[in-house]
Amino acid sequence: MSGASSSTWRNWAGNVTARPVREVAPASVAELADAVRRAAEDGLKVKAVGTGHSFTTAAATDGVLIRPDLLTGIREIDRTAMTVTVEAGTPLKRLNAVLAREGLSLTNMGDIMEQTVAGATSTGTHGTGRDSASIAAQITGLELITADGSLLTCSAEENPEVFAAARIGLGALGVVSALTFAVEPEFLLTAREEPMTFDKVTSEFDALHAENEHFELYWFPHTGNCNTKRNNRSAGPAAPPGRVSGWIEDEFMSNGLFQVVCSLGRAVPATIPAIAKVSSRALSARTYTDIPYKVFTSPRRVRFVEMEYAVPREAVVAALREVRALVERSNLRVSFPVEVRTAPADDIALSTASGRDTAYIAVHMYKGTPYQAYFTAVERIMTAHAGRPHWGKVHTRDAEYFAEAYPRFGEFTALRDRLDPDRLFGNAYLRRVLGD
Repeated sequence: MSGASSSTWRNWAGNVTARPVREVAPASVAELADAVRRAAEDGLKVKAVGTGHSFTTAAATDGVLIRPDLLTGIREIDRTAMTVTVEAGTPLKRLNAVLAREGLSLTNMGDIMEQTVAGATSTGTHGTGRDSASIAAQITGLELITADGSLLTCSAEENPEVFAAARIGLGALGVVSALTFAVEPEFLLTAREEPMTFDKVTSEFDALHAENEHFELYWFPHTGNCNTKRNNRSAGPAAPPGRVSGWIEDEFMSNGLFQVVCSLGRAVPATIPAIAKVSSRALSARTYTDIPYKVFTSPRRVRFVEMEYAVPREAVVAALREVRALVERSNLRVSFPVEVRTAPADDIALSTASGRDTAYIAVHMYKGTPYQAYFTAVERIMTAHAGRPHWGKVHTRDAEYFAEAYPRFGEFTALRDRLDPDRLFGNAYLRRVLGD
């Protein structure tokens, strides 16, 4: 097992730090189980981290921090069952690259692929989809190291009650050691990106959602402008963005220039509305066709802090209009677009889309910019619409709220009592969101 040293751990956004007693990087499932057993013997809590893309303290611990760096790789591709089994620490970008090489693909994915498979699924990471759900909803099996150091294998057939909860387990039920995903033969997606006014996109939202397999929009605060993206399966041929035009849109506009704009806005907030009007008009329409992960995902180099709420899909337009009214009547200065996506209902106990067709509204603030006033005001709107916050993004909700928001909340906490009665995997975040 590599490493037992301790240092300060920081998440991607820099808003969370942890100082564990020791860090370990197990290179096998046996070493992972041993690390859990040793922590219990030493009276220390255990948390596994991924790449730190959560904005909450979900992975923070002052006990034993398990790093996933050596628990990576593809265990098996089963072409009969059409599944792939991967070690928990495998980054999504590596999984995507291997699947592409094998002529396979996940059905849907989020818009960044830096995270580990276990980190992304445990917090409910999702993309947008009319019919296809979150990454966790594509899990067909998983392995879990439980509090006594034993290995629990779960699927719809084996330990189904654990499977129903552990696909989005928040690290509360054990440490995930491997995941099995459903895959399908690789396909092509045509992306159509198009500017659209706020009024048009909100008045036509139901149609845009119904007519496209994957629809999302970005509204630029302080403006009436949105950018929309429609991804639909295509017979081809592949026609990826040109190298130069792709670089201009994805790197220069979305990362390089945006970084400069955000830095200016942080230094001189009064400039933000004017900048927003210019930058929201700078994006032009484009259409391209490529393999799924190259269409679903994009680089995110500008650091930010984010809050995202899942609301019933029928409430999204009203909630979004309320966010716009909030920004317009306040002295808030928001340089980041507001992102809106959708997901169908799924059957995972603590999925933000559990039991209901869902839409997501995500708000961001540039790293280092005060975000509390904005996020607090938006959160008030979202909770009034029975919103469920993303488990890995900033929010202030607690177990009392979640017991109302999730019909199957009690099922999850009862399972936790059974699998981890002594709260070996507990931390301050889980105490708040799940209770003691």
